[in-house]
Parts: sequence; C-alpha cells; structure tokens
Amino acid sequence: MTGRLSQQELEAYLWGAAVILRGLVDAGDYKQTIFPLLFYKRLSDVWDEEYAAALAETGDEGFARATADDRFVIPDGAHWNDVRATPREVGRALQTAMRAIEAANPARLDGIFGDAPWTNKERLPDHTLKNLLEHFAGHTLSLANVPEDELGNGYEFLIKKFADDSGHTAQEFYTNRTVVHLMVQMLAPRPGERIYDPTCGTGGMLISALDEVRRGGGEHRTLRLYGQERNHMTAAIARMNLALHGVEEFVIARGDTLERPAFIEGDRLATFDVVLANPPYSIKQWNRDGWSSDPWGRAFLGTPPQGRADYAFFQHILRSLDPQTGRCAILFPHGVLFRKEEAEMRRKLIEADLVECVLGLGPNLFYNSPMEACVVVCRARKPPERAGRVLFIDAVGEVSRERSLSFLRPAHQQRIVAAYRAFADEPGFAAVAGREAIATRDYSLSIPLYVRRGAAAADGDAAGLADLWAAWEAEGEAFWGEMDGLIAMLDGLVDGSGAVALLDGAIG
Repeated sequence: MTGRLSQQELEAYLWGAAVILRGLVDAGDYKQTIFPLLFYKRLSDVWDEEYAAALAETGDEGFARATADDRFVIPDGAHWNDVRATPREVGRALQTAMRAIEAANPARLDGIFGDAPWTNKERLPDHTLKNLLEHFAGHTLSLANVPEDELGNGYEFLIKKFADDSGHTAQEFYTNRTVVHLMVQMLAPRPGERIYDPTCGTGGMLISALDEVRRGGGEHRTLRLYGQERNHMTAAIARMNLALHGVEEFVIARGDTLERPAFIEGDRLATFDVVLANPPYSIKQWNRDGWSSDPWGRAFLGTPPQGRADYAFFQHILRSLDPQTGRCAILFPHGVLFRKEEAEMRRKLIEADLVECVLGLGPNLFYNSPMEACVVVCRARKPPERAGRVLFIDAVGEVSRERSLSFLRPAHQQRIVAAYRAFADEPGFAAVAGREAIATRDYSLSIPLYVRRGAAAADGDAAGLADLWAAWEAEGEAFWGEMDGLIAMLDGLVDGSGAVALLDGAIG
C-alpha cells in the first residue's frame, strides 16, 4: 500500500508487527526482531524511491542505481523484495541479506542489524517470519510517505510500547522521556555542539538533545552526537534510531565505558560540550582494582566502593567535559548525595566547584520501581555569579500519575527549568547554598538539608521545629539507605548479565 501515513496509522502499523510475535517471543525480545526488520524495510523503500526518481528524470538505469546507492548501497539479491520472495529458509535469507548490506556500507552500517537468531526455527519459524514480512509489506516506508521525523517518532513509540509490554526488563533500554526532556532543557544544547551519552542505551537522550535544538529554531544538523553502549543489540538499536531520525553526524561505539572508553583524542579522553547520562545504578561488577591507576586520569576524586560504581561513572563524565563549555546532567539514585562511604569524593567534588544544581524528582518515574531519583547538573566553568554556590531543588511533588505511569507534565518541567535559570531561593522548593554551608553539613548534598518543605511557619517553637526536621531528614536518609541495601541484595540474586534492569540501570 502506498500513500502518506498519519502518525496514528504509522504507530498502529508498527505495533501490529509486535502483535504477530506475541506468544512466540518474550516481550523483552521484541526489539531484537522488530527493529532490524523496520530498518531493513525503510532502507529498501528509500532506495526504491530514489532509484525511481532518478530513473524518471534521466531514463538511465545505471545512473539511477548509482544515485540510489549514494545514501546506502543495497547489493543485488539483498533487497527486501528478494527476501520477501523467498519460499523457505526465510531466516537464513534475512540474515544473508542484512550481512550483505552491512558489508556494502562498512563505515555507516557495520553490525547495525544486531544479532537476532534469524535461523533459529524454534523461535522464528518460516511462517512467523513470512507473516512479519507480509505485515511490513503493507505500507511503503518512503520519505514521501513517512518523513524522517515522523518515522523517528514512530520508532520512539515502539521503544516505549516495548517497555510497557516487557515489565522489569524495560529499563535496559528506556528512560522516562519526560525526565530526559527536562534534563535537556536544563543544559540547553546549541547548534554545532558535541553531545555525548556514555551509557546511551537506544539513543533517546541524544535524540532529545537534537529535538531541543530543533524546537529552538537552531540548525540541528550541525550537532555531532556520540554514545557508547555495552550491549551489542541495544547499541545497534541506538544506531538505527539515529539513522531513522535523519541524523548523519553520529558515532555509537560498543563496549564498557568504564573498562574501555571509546572516545579518545591523543592520549586523553575526548571532551564534549554536553553530556547526558543515566548510568547503571550501583553496579558491583566493575574493575575497581584498576580504577586507582586509571590511564585516563578519571580517578581524580577517588576510588568508589566495589559495590557502587556510581562515582566511577560520575568521574568519567566530569573528565569528558570540555574545559570551557562542558556541562552535564546525570540521573542518579539519591544515595549518591549522602552515602558516608562516598563523603570524601563529595568533598573534593564541592571544593572543585563543579556541581551547579541538585534536583530531586518524585517517585514512580521508572518502570517497575517506586524509587525516587535525582538529577545532578555540573559545569566545567560556572558563570561568575554562580561560582562557589549550588542550587538545590525539591521537585518531588512535581509529578503526575495516570494508571500505572508517572510523568512530568510540561507545567512541572517549566517550573523546574524556571527555578534552575533563576538560581535563587524559593521557599519550600529551591535554595542556594554556598560551599561553606555545604561544608558545615559534612558535604552532604541531601536536598532536605537545604530546601525545607513548609518552611513558612512564622510562629511556633523553633527548637521543636528543628528537632522535627532533623528527625524527618534522618528518616529520609535511612529509607534511601534501606533502598540501596535492597538493590544490593537483589544484585546478588542475578548474574552479571544485567537481567534485572533496576540493577543494571536505565541506560537509554
């Protein structure tokens, strides 16, 4: 079927492919099959579109083929229609065609289709693959029918739907997009900047940064996007995601960011204007022994405990900031703000004057987890008026919930961003503290120490209020300590594969 697709029609069409797999493939594995097929269909349809336009203009088949190959080369026998016509051994035909396309486009598509078990007939029998191929054949995914922005939105829709459908595995590849949008607004990326996500998942934070520049009327095509992801299939999904959004200047590297950082310039880590990250929470399986002698100089704050690599990721991000323009927003569990075992690293962090804002978010913003989280915003070089000071924002109440989903409405995001830009006290919501005030609290960044909810009690027993406050704050820290303990306990119940997303982190 040809013709322009509405966004609603596109989303229904894409989700229909997943429905075919229900009962045959675990919901958490939908992405392994659906995304490569969607990308393969798009490549073939755009190639056809460009071939037809060039042929109509010149009548020269050789010129038309060369023109279509300018974007991506599709070798003879590797087109979607070739595989669709295959009567048997469909999985092998798919695998062969995808590998041929990767080999013909090594600079841009090497490994992009991932490693789905196409030839495993127990999981993907011929009739299932034929059904999927026929379903995708129902629409032509040309640029005329589905512009890049709209297909990119459809792709993001699928990522969210897979998260909804797959339960506890969702956080491996999906971060609440309203939180991501908030983080991007706070950093305000500009045209021409280099943007980096060291644990990029499916690339959602990078896409959000691009969208923010576009919303502001900037030339988003001048952005350079970089990410690293340790999971092979998730990295492939990120590359497909960026390509389907029409992004041309991007690099998604595979590998463990702490063990083998991918972006190096000379003998140092590459630096970036903007870093967005949601690192895996409190992981235990990392090379702590090698950290103190890290060849890239990332241990400048110290060596984190074995059971909590949060400050290893934190230091990697800080070392990845451009010395003049660099700024970052990192989504963390609250424990990084006050855990005693990391107190010395926090002291060095504050004395280096890198932290600009600590933002507390409400509960249930993450799949299968009631936990609250915080966003820590840092700058390599603060504006003079913010030097030596940190803004604390208590936005726990800025959240909405519908059915089982929590999210930040535009009004919530606007209030938080306005407070961040104002960088001033707002009773019960925001407070600015100098380094001396933070030092008197043993360099704890626990938000209730600085932002006092309901602080406007004019009369009353001040000493009694102080006692109540201290008790409340202590109970809050005890709760988060227990939450960290629960995470550590659950961590011991799984192997190092990161199957439990709460432990492995929301990495996209």
